[in-house]
Amino acid sequence: MTAIGGVPVSPVAWRDAVRIIRSTFPPIDLFEDVADPADWPLLISAEQKTNPRIMATIGNLDLVPVGRRVGGLGASYLMAPFTHISTDRPSRFTDGTLGVLYSGNSFETALFETIHHHARFMTRTSEAPGWTSQFREIILSIAADLHDLRGQSAGHPALDPTSYQASQSLAMTLRGTGSEGVVYPSVRHHGGECVGLFYPDVASQPRQGRHLDYHWNGQGVDFVRDAGSGAVFRVVDLPYE
Repeated sequence: MTAIGGVPVSPVAWRDAVRIIRSTFPPIDLFEDVADPADWPLLISAEQKTNPRIMATIGNLDLVPVGRRVGGLGASYLMAPFTHISTDRPSRFTDGTLGVLYSGNSFETALFETIHHHARFMTRTSEAPGWTSQFREIILSIAADLHDLRGQSAGHPALDPTSYQASQSLAMTLRGTGSEGVVYPSVRHHGGECVGLFYPDVASQPRQGRHLDYHWNGQGVDFVRDAGSGAVFRVVDLPYE
């Protein structure tokens, strides 16, 4: 890969990257139980004869090139962001027509990224204060050559904290060149770094970490609870709006 639009390419190797997702999404049996993705089409065809709703569980498998699909234990955490998409859920590097797997280089970075987006959802839906949705921590490894925005100024259009227009346009251009994703400074946690991966096989070894609860006070997330230990932590550092 080569630099595009002034964005260079850098090797990224994170052994303990962190992704935080809603706990309401269970593992997908096909991805977990059948290690060889080459067997999936025949199994899906057979299963559809008795379970016509299977595609709602699997999502749109055609969005992931055959050679880039992954299977086996934990594969749901890598595949689901690419097969379950919607234009109702755009994000920094996609308008919702293609999948992206986002991850932070630390637990704190992933936490602040999800707190921000959860708070936006709670505000839009006028939710009452209280302990809300359960989340789970996914720890994974990342090894790829990614287009690197970390050397760009905070004013770079793709790092706009309120608009995704420029970043989505950049992502479409990068995908067209064969890019495997983007590494960029977190816009929600000062000093943190994030990746937006364009294919599931760029990540590996996903494993579940903590279960978390977020407390919504009507204006923001002010507490996080470790559901396993019961420990509660106050959210005190929100350097970005």
